[in-house]
Amino acid sequence: MTPEVPEGSGDPRGISRKTLLKAALVAGTVPLLAGGGVALARDTAASGQSLAPTPNCDDGDGPTHEQMEGPYFKPNSPLRTSLITDSTPGVRLTVSGYVFGRGCKPIPGVLLDFWQADTNGAYDMSGYAFRGHQFTDKSGAFKLTTIVAGLYPGRTRHIHVKAQAPGSRILTTQLYFPGEPRNNTDMLFDPALLMNVRDVGSGKEGTFDFVLDVEGPSVPPTDPPGSTTWAIGSSYNAGDRVTYGGVTYRCLQAHSAVAGWEPPNVPALWERG
Repeated sequence: MTPEVPEGSGDPRGISRKTLLKAALVAGTVPLLAGGGVALARDTAASGQSLAPTPNCDDGDGPTHEQMEGPYFKPNSPLRTSLITDSTPGVRLTVSGYVFGRGCKPIPGVLLDFWQADTNGAYDMSGYAFRGHQFTDKSGAFKLTTIVAGLYPGRTRHIHVKAQAPGSRILTTQLYFPGEPRNNTDMLFDPALLMNVRDVGSGKEGTFDFVLDVEGPSVPPTDPPGSTTWAIGSSYNAGDRVTYGGVTYRCLQAHSAVAGWEPPNVPALWERG
């Protein structure tokens, strides 16, 4: 069997299984780095300078680094992929990517909970501004619409995130922006958590691939025994179990499901488990 060659070595055999899977998922041309390796979500910064690669999911490699939660996390954030409106001040930013397991398979139904400071560096503790959760789609992809986070005293710019594959432990971490002066003085800054960010018009686009410490499903998850997939228009009784976004919920009160009453949004009607 031909031995594996490290990525970025200039040998075309040094393409990881994750790279090939991602290329197949996007069904497009995969950009190449000058050294002959494949450019993943954060292999190069907007300046074109090479960054430390996202941890591969090849055997023996580690998952995405963990970081502290910080003092401003709030549970029960809204289910949404956009944290802004047309009138929200700040530089527009989209962050997209994939969530992989260590077995190099993309994971659908991963819960991603994002929170961040506003353009002035303040966190909303009375409401849920700049807070929201979503689930990866069937291809393991996610996309967040927000703004560039403001500078909080003593910190560089960052976005908080919790990631949890169905039935697995939570990864708590932070995403960072390349080229920030405070990256050099922030004691929590981790270059392995840098996004790849580029300018697009008056806004920015960022990408990052998460690797969770799970093998990842070989097939899309199915409903657990005794449960059904949550659906608008269905009638539910107390004790009924459903799945939504790859997570199982138990009904607390009898009701008929309507749009906006998805299980993560209404803890009075549904609880996990």
